[in-house]
Amino acid sequence: MSPRRKPPRKQAAPDEPSGVPFGGTLRRVEEYDGEDWVVQTIPGTSGRFYRCPGCDQEIPPGVGHVVAWPAYGAGVDDRRHWHRACWGARERRTTNVQRGRNAPRH
Repeated sequence: MSPRRKPPRKQAAPDEPSGVPFGGTLRRVEEYDGEDWVVQTIPGTSGRFYRCPGCDQEIPPGVGHVVAWPAYGAGVDDRRHWHRACWGARERRTTNVQRGRNAPRH
């Protein structure tokens, strides 16, 4: 006698919610710099490079990160893509000073 097969798993219908709101991302409101910011976790499915304002390094395609923008009066141009660790450490970081290659370091 051959062993029994397990019945196939029931797959969720496409119109049923997947349990994660906003299309597979998590959205919340956090306070930063005295104002409310909408923060959305991105799983890293985008095919673009972004520049993190916290460390001024690139976020390559396929890397999960955070998108944050002011909650009031903000448009698409105000969205910033951050590394998750950089967003978490934003209160402890100082501003990055941009210099040219041959600029003196004072």
